[in-house]
Amino acid sequence: MRIGLIGFGKTGKAVATVILNHPDFSLEWVLRRTHVLENRSVAEFLGIQSENPGRIYSTETIQLERLLDEHPIDIIIDFSSEKGIYFYGKVVAARGIKIISAISHYKKGEINLLEELAKITTVFWSPNITLGVNYLLFSSKFLKKIAPWADIEIIEEHFKHKEGVSGTALKIADALEVKHSTINSIRAGGIVGKHEIIFGFPYQTVRLIHESISREAFGNGAMFVAENITNKPIGFYNFEDILLPFFSEN
Repeated sequence: MRIGLIGFGKTGKAVATVILNHPDFSLEWVLRRTHVLENRSVAEFLGIQSENPGRIYSTETIQLERLLDEHPIDIIIDFSSEKGIYFYGKVVAARGIKIISAISHYKKGEINLLEELAKITTVFWSPNITLGVNYLLFSSKFLKKIAPWADIEIIEEHFKHKEGVSGTALKIADALEVKHSTINSIRAGGIVGKHEIIFGFPYQTVRLIHESISREAFGNGAMFVAENITNKPIGFYNFEDILLPFFSEN
Protein backbone atom coordinates (compact mmCIF):
# COMPACT_ATOMS: atom_id res chain seq x y z
CA MET A 1 0.00 0.00 0.00
CA ARG A 2 1.27 3.42 -0.95
CA ILE A 3 1.23 6.14 1.71
CA GLY A 4 1.46 9.91 1.62
CA LEU A 5 2.34 11.64 4.90
CA ILE A 6 1.20 15.15 5.80
CA GLY A 7 3.36 16.82 8.44
CA PHE A 8 7.04 16.35 9.21
CA GLY A 9 7.57 17.73 12.69
CA LYS A 10 9.01 15.63 15.54
CA THR A 11 6.09 13.21 15.47
CA GLY A 12 5.89 13.18 11.67
CA LYS A 13 9.56 12.19 11.44
CA ALA A 14 9.01 9.35 13.92
CA VAL A 15 5.98 8.16 11.96
CA ALA A 16 7.96 8.29 8.70
CA THR A 17 10.64 6.14 10.32
CA VAL A 18 8.09 3.44 11.15
CA ILE A 19 6.55 3.52 7.67
CA LEU A 20 9.96 3.21 6.01
CA ASN A 21 10.67 0.11 8.07
CA HIS A 22 7.32 -1.56 7.42
CA PRO A 23 7.49 -4.36 4.82
CA ASP A 24 3.91 -3.96 3.57
CA PHE A 25 3.77 -0.19 3.07
CA SER A 26 5.64 2.25 0.88
CA LEU A 27 6.16 5.88 1.84
CA GLU A 28 5.65 7.66 -1.48
CA TRP A 29 6.11 11.21 -0.21
CA VAL A 30 5.96 13.65 2.68
CA LEU A 31 4.21 16.98 2.23
CA ARG A 32 4.95 19.97 4.47
CA ARG A 33 4.32 23.71 4.34
CA THR A 34 7.90 24.96 4.28
CA HIS A 35 10.28 24.42 1.36
CA VAL A 36 13.11 23.55 3.77
CA LEU A 37 14.30 20.00 2.97
CA GLU A 38 12.34 20.07 -0.28
CA ASN A 39 13.23 17.24 -2.70
CA ARG A 40 15.31 15.48 -0.05
CA SER A 41 14.92 11.73 0.29
CA VAL A 42 13.06 10.99 3.51
CA ALA A 43 15.06 7.80 4.10
CA GLU A 44 18.36 9.57 3.49
CA PHE A 45 17.42 12.47 5.77
CA LEU A 46 16.46 10.06 8.57
CA GLY A 47 19.49 7.86 7.99
CA ILE A 48 17.47 4.76 7.11
CA GLN A 49 18.26 2.17 4.46
CA SER A 50 15.05 1.89 2.46
CA GLU A 51 13.88 1.37 -1.10
CA ASN A 52 10.81 3.56 -0.51
CA PRO A 53 10.57 6.34 -3.10
CA GLY A 54 9.54 8.89 -0.47
CA ARG A 55 10.67 12.45 -1.08
CA ILE A 56 9.83 15.68 0.70
CA TYR A 57 7.60 18.18 -1.08
CA SER A 58 6.34 21.62 -0.10
CA THR A 59 2.87 23.11 -0.49
CA GLU A 60 4.67 26.33 -1.44
CA THR A 61 5.93 24.89 -4.73
CA ILE A 62 3.67 22.01 -5.78
CA GLN A 63 -0.08 21.66 -6.12
CA LEU A 64 -1.62 18.69 -4.39
CA GLU A 65 -3.40 17.55 -7.55
CA ARG A 66 -0.12 17.42 -9.44
CA LEU A 67 1.58 15.55 -6.61
CA LEU A 68 -1.18 12.94 -6.61
CA ASP A 69 -1.03 12.61 -10.40
CA GLU A 70 2.72 12.08 -10.43
CA HIS A 71 2.95 10.05 -7.22
CA PRO A 72 -0.39 8.30 -6.55
CA ILE A 73 -1.17 6.90 -3.12
CA ASP A 74 -3.74 4.62 -1.48
CA ILE A 75 -3.74 6.16 2.00
CA ILE A 76 -2.96 9.61 3.35
CA ILE A 77 -1.84 9.93 6.97
CA ASP A 78 -2.21 13.34 8.62
CA PHE A 79 0.05 14.46 11.47
CA SER A 80 0.00 18.15 10.57
CA SER A 81 -2.55 20.49 12.19
CA GLU A 82 -6.30 20.82 12.65
CA LYS A 83 -6.52 22.95 9.49
CA GLY A 84 -4.71 20.44 7.26
CA ILE A 85 -7.92 18.60 6.42
CA TYR A 86 -9.19 21.68 4.57
CA PHE A 87 -6.14 21.55 2.31
CA TYR A 88 -6.22 17.91 1.24
CA GLY A 89 -9.57 16.46 2.35
CA LYS A 90 -11.85 16.99 -0.62
CA VAL A 91 -9.09 16.43 -3.18
CA VAL A 92 -8.00 13.02 -1.87
CA ALA A 93 -11.53 11.87 -1.01
CA ALA A 94 -12.66 12.52 -4.58
CA ARG A 95 -9.91 10.14 -5.73
CA GLY A 96 -10.98 7.41 -3.31
CA ILE A 97 -7.85 7.75 -1.19
CA LYS A 98 -8.34 6.57 2.38
CA ILE A 99 -7.76 9.15 5.13
CA ILE A 100 -6.11 8.48 8.50
CA SER A 101 -6.13 11.55 10.74
CA ALA A 102 -4.17 11.62 13.99
CA ILE A 103 -4.93 15.25 14.89
CA SER A 104 -5.41 15.73 18.63
CA HIS A 105 -7.93 18.56 18.50
CA TYR A 106 -10.66 19.16 15.94
CA LYS A 107 -13.44 21.70 16.28
CA LYS A 108 -16.98 20.97 15.16
CA GLY A 109 -16.31 22.32 11.65
CA GLU A 110 -13.45 19.92 11.03
CA ILE A 111 -15.42 16.96 12.39
CA ASN A 112 -18.34 17.87 10.14
CA LEU A 113 -15.96 17.91 7.17
CA LEU A 114 -14.59 14.47 8.10
CA GLU A 115 -18.16 13.16 8.23
CA GLU A 116 -18.86 14.59 4.78
CA LEU A 117 -15.68 13.06 3.36
CA ALA A 118 -16.65 9.71 4.90
CA LYS A 119 -19.60 9.59 2.52
CA ILE A 120 -17.24 9.13 -0.44
CA THR A 121 -14.13 7.46 1.03
CA THR A 122 -12.87 5.60 4.10
CA VAL A 123 -12.04 8.04 6.90
CA PHE A 124 -10.41 7.24 10.25
CA TRP A 125 -9.80 9.70 13.07
CA SER A 126 -8.36 9.26 16.54
CA PRO A 127 -7.07 12.06 18.84
CA ASN A 128 -4.42 9.58 19.99
CA ILE A 129 -3.50 6.92 17.46
CA THR A 130 -1.34 4.74 19.71
CA LEU A 131 -2.67 1.21 20.08
CA GLY A 132 -1.88 1.09 23.79
CA VAL A 133 -3.83 4.17 24.81
CA ASN A 134 -6.88 2.96 22.92
CA TYR A 135 -6.65 -0.41 24.64
CA LEU A 136 -6.49 1.58 27.89
CA LEU A 137 -9.70 3.35 26.90
CA PHE A 138 -11.39 0.02 26.15
CA SER A 139 -10.34 -1.45 29.49
CA SER A 140 -11.50 1.58 31.45
CA LYS A 141 -14.94 1.48 29.83
CA PHE A 142 -15.37 -2.15 30.87
CA LEU A 143 -14.37 -1.36 34.45
CA LYS A 144 -16.78 1.57 34.51
CA LYS A 145 -19.61 -0.81 33.53
CA ILE A 146 -18.66 -3.17 36.36
CA ALA A 147 -18.38 -0.41 38.97
CA PRO A 148 -20.25 2.71 37.79
CA TRP A 149 -20.15 4.11 41.33
CA ALA A 150 -16.34 4.26 41.58
CA ASP A 151 -14.56 7.61 41.89
CA ILE A 152 -12.65 8.42 38.69
CA GLU A 153 -9.72 10.80 38.21
CA ILE A 154 -7.68 11.26 35.02
CA ILE A 155 -4.06 12.40 34.92
CA GLU A 156 -2.35 13.38 31.68
CA GLU A 157 1.34 14.28 31.39
CA HIS A 158 3.05 15.80 28.35
CA PHE A 159 6.10 17.80 27.33
CA LYS A 160 6.52 21.26 28.80
CA HIS A 161 5.28 23.31 25.84
CA LYS A 162 2.18 21.29 24.90
CA GLU A 163 -0.78 23.65 24.93
CA GLY A 164 -4.27 22.85 26.15
CA VAL A 165 -5.68 19.74 27.73
CA SER A 166 -4.75 16.46 26.03
CA GLY A 167 -7.31 15.49 23.40
CA THR A 168 -6.90 11.89 24.52
CA ALA A 169 -7.71 12.80 28.12
CA LEU A 170 -10.82 14.63 26.97
CA LYS A 171 -11.86 11.59 24.97
CA ILE A 172 -11.33 9.35 28.00
CA ALA A 173 -13.41 11.67 30.18
CA ASP A 174 -16.23 11.71 27.62
CA ALA A 175 -16.13 7.93 27.21
CA LEU A 176 -16.35 7.44 30.98
CA GLU A 177 -19.01 10.16 31.28
CA VAL A 178 -17.08 12.20 33.82
CA LYS A 179 -16.57 15.96 33.91
CA HIS A 180 -13.54 17.48 32.23
CA SER A 181 -12.68 18.95 35.63
CA THR A 182 -11.58 15.44 36.67
CA ILE A 183 -8.60 15.81 34.30
CA ASN A 184 -5.33 16.78 35.95
CA SER A 185 -2.69 18.09 33.52
CA ILE A 186 1.07 18.01 34.10
CA ARG A 187 3.58 19.70 31.79
CA ALA A 188 7.24 18.93 32.37
CA GLY A 189 10.41 18.41 30.39
CA GLY A 190 10.18 16.16 27.36
CA ILE A 191 7.45 13.76 28.45
CA VAL A 192 6.13 12.20 25.24
CA GLY A 193 2.73 11.32 26.66
CA LYS A 194 1.32 9.57 29.72
CA HIS A 195 -2.32 8.94 30.61
CA GLU A 196 -3.49 7.47 33.91
CA ILE A 197 -7.04 6.62 34.97
CA ILE A 198 -7.60 6.15 38.69
CA PHE A 199 -10.63 4.19 39.89
CA GLY A 200 -11.18 4.83 43.60
CA PHE A 201 -13.00 2.12 45.55
CA PRO A 202 -13.67 2.15 49.31
CA TYR A 203 -10.91 -0.36 50.11
CA GLN A 204 -8.79 -0.49 46.98
CA THR A 205 -7.59 1.54 44.03
CA VAL A 206 -7.17 0.51 40.41
CA ARG A 207 -4.79 2.49 38.20
CA LEU A 208 -4.72 2.01 34.44
CA ILE A 209 -1.66 3.61 32.86
CA HIS A 210 -0.36 4.07 29.35
CA GLU A 211 2.92 5.79 28.58
CA SER A 212 4.41 6.51 25.17
CA ILE A 213 8.15 5.89 25.45
CA SER A 214 8.92 7.41 22.07
CA ARG A 215 6.99 9.06 19.25
CA GLU A 216 7.43 5.95 17.13
CA ALA A 217 4.42 4.64 19.10
CA PHE A 218 2.27 6.94 16.97
CA GLY A 219 3.76 5.42 13.83
CA ASN A 220 3.05 1.90 15.05
CA GLY A 221 -0.55 2.94 15.75
CA ALA A 222 -0.93 4.50 12.32
CA MET A 223 0.35 1.31 10.69
CA PHE A 224 -2.02 -0.80 12.79
CA VAL A 225 -4.91 1.35 11.58
CA ALA A 226 -3.71 1.24 7.97
CA GLU A 227 -3.56 -2.56 8.11
CA ASN A 228 -7.09 -2.76 9.48
CA ILE A 229 -8.87 -0.25 7.24
CA THR A 230 -7.46 -1.61 3.99
CA ASN A 231 -10.65 -3.56 3.30
CA LYS A 232 -13.06 -1.30 5.17
CA PRO A 233 -15.90 0.15 3.07
CA ILE A 234 -16.64 3.85 2.80
CA GLY A 235 -17.46 5.32 6.20
CA PHE A 236 -16.23 7.14 9.30
CA TYR A 237 -14.23 4.97 11.70
CA ASN A 238 -12.56 5.35 15.07
CA PHE A 239 -10.34 3.05 17.13
CA GLU A 240 -13.30 1.34 18.75
CA ASP A 241 -14.46 0.20 15.32
CA ILE A 242 -11.00 -1.22 14.66
CA LEU A 243 -10.63 -2.99 18.02
CA LEU A 244 -14.13 -4.39 18.49
CA PRO A 245 -13.65 -7.33 16.07
CA PHE A 246 -10.71 -8.54 18.18
CA PHE A 247 -13.04 -8.79 21.20
CA SER A 248 -15.79 -10.64 19.34
CA GLU A 249 -16.31 -14.31 19.94
CA ASN A 250 -15.25 -16.59 17.10
